[in-house]
Amino acid sequence: MGIVIGALGRLVLPGRQHTGVLWTVLVGIAAAFLGTAIAAGLGVADSKGIDWIEWLLQIGLTVVGIAALTCVKSRR
Repeated sequence: MGIVIGALGRLVLPGRQHTGVLWTVLVGIAAAFLGTAIAAGLGVADSKGIDWIEWLLQIGLTVVGIAALTCVKSRR
C-alpha cells in the first residue's frame, strides 16, 4: 500500500523531487496509516465501495510529507 500511495503522491506533486524510492515508500506507508486513522476519526473509513475520502487523505498526506522531506534534504 505504501508503494502505491507514495507513487500517487509523487505524481501529484509538481516539479522534481530529490527523494529516493525508499523514502517515497516510507512516506507513503506513514501517510497510509495516518490517513486511515484520520478517516476513522472522521467516520468515513468504512463504506460499501471504494473509500475515496480515505484515499484522498492518504495521497494528500504523502504530498505534504514528500514536499517536507524535499525541503529538508535541499537545505543540506
